[in-house]
Amino acid sequence: MYKVLLADDEKLDLDGMRTFIPWQDLGMEVVDGVMNGFDACKVLELEKIDILVTDVRMPNMSGLELAKRAMEMWKDIKIIFVSGYQDFSYAKQALSLNAVNYVLKPMDDQELIDSLTKVREDLDQERLRQDAYWQMVPIVKNEYLLQLLEGPGAESTIDVLKQEYQMSRFVWPGCAAVIEIDGLSWKQAEENRSEKDEMQGVVSICSRLGVEHICKISKTRAALLLENIDNNPVLDQIFDQVKKNLPFSITAGVGERCNALSELTVSYRQAVEALDLKMFYGKGKVIGYGEVRTAEKEDVKHLDARLEALFVAMSNYELVRIHDELDDLFQVAKSLKSKFTLRNFALYILMKLDNYLHKSNENVFHLLGMELNNYDIIMQFETITDIHYWLRRRVYEISETLQANKHKKNWKLIRQMVEYMKERTHENITLRDLAEQFSLSPNYLGVIFKEETGKNFSEYFISLRMEKSCELLKTTNMKIYEIADRVGYRHLPYFSRQFKETYGMTPLEYRRA
Repeated sequence: MYKVLLADDEKLDLDGMRTFIPWQDLGMEVVDGVMNGFDACKVLELEKIDILVTDVRMPNMSGLELAKRAMEMWKDIKIIFVSGYQDFSYAKQALSLNAVNYVLKPMDDQELIDSLTKVREDLDQERLRQDAYWQMVPIVKNEYLLQLLEGPGAESTIDVLKQEYQMSRFVWPGCAAVIEIDGLSWKQAEENRSEKDEMQGVVSICSRLGVEHICKISKTRAALLLENIDNNPVLDQIFDQVKKNLPFSITAGVGERCNALSELTVSYRQAVEALDLKMFYGKGKVIGYGEVRTAEKEDVKHLDARLEALFVAMSNYELVRIHDELDDLFQVAKSLKSKFTLRNFALYILMKLDNYLHKSNENVFHLLGMELNNYDIIMQFETITDIHYWLRRRVYEISETLQANKHKKNWKLIRQMVEYMKERTHENITLRDLAEQFSLSPNYLGVIFKEETGKNFSEYFISLRMEKSCELLKTTNMKIYEIADRVGYRHLPYFSRQFKETYGMTPLEYRRA
């Protein structure tokens, strides 16, 4: 309900406005009706008034003077003047005060109702804009924090964070920590919960425990800027609350301490490096960067390179190359200097394979016929040779399935459509455009497209744009905003957010990697 104050030195007019205007129906409440400007000012001092309806000429203080004082107290207040005078000078002064309307006495109730209706519509629009603004605040802050953490943090970014988001009050020493939900992609595939934002539950716990600066990186990761770390056990408290209240565990990588906003970029990168070594340290733990050994960092780099080569061979159904890449992979595994469990090694391979297959909308667990909540087969591994034997058989099966999928019914038509889409990633083509190009109805095309690719048109087109952007990031020196434009994104923050949702890293991180 919008609050209304009425001011008129003629009691009859004042009572008439209170009685004959349907305030409830207009979504308004008359807070008070006063007969002079001084009493009106007292009400304005005590209560936030949205609408002031005032006579222009009142004794001691005119309605024009009252309006000026009201606007000094409440700059967004809406004012409607009523007057028995048609003198143009009054109307001119009223307009100079941004009055909504100037209603002449004797009043026509409908004219005042129409003016109040317009005021309500304006106030509704302002509320919507304010709501939109406050909804955007955390999104915009998230973008600035990403710019700071993924660096290098420009002075302009640091200035905004200090001035607009209270980071000038940050208590040093501080550090960056990166929290990851353990095994979320597998749980979502099993329970069909892909639309549920599990990370929001973790973020809520962090906020309740006093962490003011949180940056969501993806559906499974968030960065925390922790202040006063020498005397702040908040990370332990977060882990304790997640364990008690959420149906999953989290792992955190923690960067080294620093004493300035500009140094948080380095701390964040250290936290990411530490978290990437979850394979060796296990889930549900805090991994400090200072605890990480150089040998373990190198192990992960070698493994990832070999796994990527293996997955490409599987996708292309290159059987000889699959054999060779598997051998190379396990040669690397045998030479690992770090201490880790065979179970972690097996799960790491499955996780990477699942991430790769998601690009083709495939699921490693469905292809392997495994239940996600049953790791018996993995727990049976006693040696690296056991893993090698099991994985070789499974990899060939997956590769054959992927190859067979390429020759399904309608695949030739879909492949032509995909080629057409690839050539137009810079355009905003729709399913209707595609249907017209291939002389099909949009409904039928949508059905066969989802049937053959496992994705709807918009999802698939986004994945093509993301693949094209990866190619440009790897093979050109184009600026990020130029690449965004090349793949059809006119809004750079939206492109960066879409890229991070897809690959778990920003375009800049991807290029550096």
